Formats: sequence, structure tokens, C-alpha cells
Amino acid sequence: MQEMARPLDALNAARNKTVMVDLKNGSRFVGKLKAFDIHINVVLDEAEEQQNGEMKRKLGTVFIRGDTIIIISPA
Repeated sequence: MQEMARPLDALNAARNKTVMVDLKNGSRFVGKLKAFDIHINVVLDEAEEQQNGEMKRKLGTVFIRGDTIIIISPA
């Protein structure tokens, strides 16, 4: 396994894998990480909004601004 030297390396390793994204407003999105930039703006594919651990709605492809994100974690 490759050593993760920088935070963006960890995101790169998660590309095309399912991730969970928690936002400052309490929302949670789960989807495949398709793209991100240096501001941690992210694009998720096959995204779902979750509430209390249950799917609230399917959204498809979404763009999430990096300044709204608290945590990104492998699902």
C-alpha cells in the first residue's frame, strides 16, 4: 500500500470509489467520487442524500463546494 503524503493523495486514492461527505449544515451525501480540485470542491456520481442513516433522495451527479464540507470518508 502506498504511503499517503498529502491530503489530496488520500482523495486521489478514493477517486471512483464510494465516499461519504458530511456538510456544515448537517447534510450527508454518499456517492462515487469523480473529481475534486485544490479547494476540495467535489463531484459525486450516483449521489444520494442521507438523513439519520437512511436514503432521503437520489440526486445523480452533484457538485459540492469545498467550503461547505466537514469530512470526506470512504463509505
